[in-house]
Order: sequence, then C-alpha cells, then structure tokens
Amino acid sequence: MADFMRLIVLAFVAFAAPALAQTADPTRPPAAWLAPAQGAESQAGAATTGSLRLQSVLMRPGGQPVAVIGGKTVSLGGRVGGARLVRLNEREAVLQGADGVTHLYLTPNVEKQMIDTSAPRKTGKAGQVKGLP
Repeated sequence: MADFMRLIVLAFVAFAAPALAQTADPTRPPAAWLAPAQGAESQAGAATTGSLRLQSVLMRPGGQPVAVIGGKTVSLGGRVGGARLVRLNEREAVLQGADGVTHLYLTPNVEKQMIDTSAPRKTGKAGQVKGLP
C-alpha cells in the first residue's frame, strides 16, 4: 500500500512540475524595466538622459561610489550619455549635462509619508525579555 501511495505522489509531482515551472518569478523585475526603452540610444550610440534609469548604487567603504545607470557602471565624475555624474548617495544620482541637472532615483514612484504617533507609547520595565538570552 505504501508503495502505491509513493507512486501516486511521484506521478503527481511529475505532472505538476511543468505547470509550476511556468509560473511567474516573483523576484523578476517588471517587464518594462527589462525591455530597452525606445530612443534609448541616439545616433552616436550614447544614451539620452530622458531614458536613463538608476538601477543600483554601490557605496564602497574607503572607495569611490559607483552607480549602475541604464545597465552601465558609472563612477562618480564619470560620464553616461552626454551627462556627468556629479553627486551620488544611497537613493539618488545627480547628472549634469547640456540639458541641465537630472535627478535619478532608485525608487522614483515611492512617496514618503509621515506616520502620526499622537498616542504615547506604553513604557515597560527595563530588563531582560522573556525567551531571549
């Protein structure tokens, strides 16, 4: 009987695996981020600042900060397209070019909101928490 149950479970897994493999990967970036932007490359081959996207910021301890903009690694002071990377922090890259100053954000559609904590928090006794060493 146990062998028969194992056979049923094995058959179920064999038929369910291809269906599960076709499900969307929740860690994959949105399709709009993966597709190249229209007009991203000009005739000279340089990216225009209107199509650039800040993808990552690397703040090296003791080293020069680096940004990944439009798939290219750009160090502080380096050029991407016709603009120079003039300022960089954990959330933003600032480019200076012929069109002026352009701010690129890691999370461009996120707005910060203050949380109202009008009710005072309860204070407890200082000391060890139960269940922790």
